[in-house]
Amino acid sequence: MPKMKTKKSAAKRFKVRAGGSIKRSQAFKRHILTKKTTKNKRQLRGVAAVHASDMASVRAMLPYA
Repeated sequence: MPKMKTKKSAAKRFKVRAGGSIKRSQAFKRHILTKKTTKNKRQLRGVAAVHASDMASVRAMLPYA
């Protein structure tokens, strides 16, 4: 049985934490930032956790994480 391949696009976007949760970066922070409020941009900082309903599909893309 050959080894499973990791989806490289998913490996660049997600990291698995020590507790098993998966962290992701926030969307809507890349461009067209002039029309977004300072409060909005500030609240998009940092990382967020992957939602439980998406966890199975992300884990399938990262078989060895």
